[in-house]
Amino acid sequence: MSASPDTEATSGIPRRESDQFASDVRGMFDRIAGVYDVMNSAMTAGLHHQWRQRAVDRAEVGPGSDALDVCCGTGDLALELRRRIGADGRVVGCDFSEPMLELARHKSGEEGLPVEFGWADALDLPYGDGSFDAVTVGFGARNLSDLDRGLSEMARVLRPGGRLVILEITRPQRQPLASFYSFWFDRLVPVIVTIDGDADAYSYLPDSVRTFPEPEELAGRMHAAGFERIRWLLLAGGIIAIHSGTKAK
Repeated sequence: MSASPDTEATSGIPRRESDQFASDVRGMFDRIAGVYDVMNSAMTAGLHHQWRQRAVDRAEVGPGSDALDVCCGTGDLALELRRRIGADGRVVGCDFSEPMLELARHKSGEEGLPVEFGWADALDLPYGDGSFDAVTVGFGARNLSDLDRGLSEMARVLRPGGRLVILEITRPQRQPLASFYSFWFDRLVPVIVTIDGDADAYSYLPDSVRTFPEPEELAGRMHAAGFERIRWLLLAGGIIAIHSGTKAK
């Protein structure tokens, strides 16, 4: 089972139930926006692009689809959605970090892939009920201060029969990968990525993974939020999980 959500953080970020949690996590992402893409590539050996493509496969979008990417960061997953949807349909990316959104808008313009990027609180999405055919969240669900509320909001803005896809880091259970994973994320990653001088930001990464639900528990919480036909795919030896589910009609 995952650690209790009130476990004391070791990164300098307040405990998850603290009112200060969301503010401090947002501030952290504001600070690291400029090195976020470089650090993602360093931590994943560049594989995060392939994982996002697999996640969009599970979203089952196509021409004319309307899709929302929650916690969009610098926009890579939203841009992949736009590639699949083409000129028709609507793609929206939202995040609570304006510096991240600025980078996403720059990418969108450079690549000629129009996406509506805007600020939003994932726990109180500013979109109407049943607005989208698909909702995705890549490497952002573990940053929500209230995961169940976030899942409920994603269900609310989905049309009946619409699909939710969650791409997230998870903790492998089988040896020897479990020991290697612990060494990599708990010891090496915080050292590698503190080249930007923000030690709290990247010691937060293993903390956030450690307290996030394991795949079976996340599937159960998706079901409780109103999703059915839930399945998950483990990649990279069990380090990455892609969950998908369909909003009940």
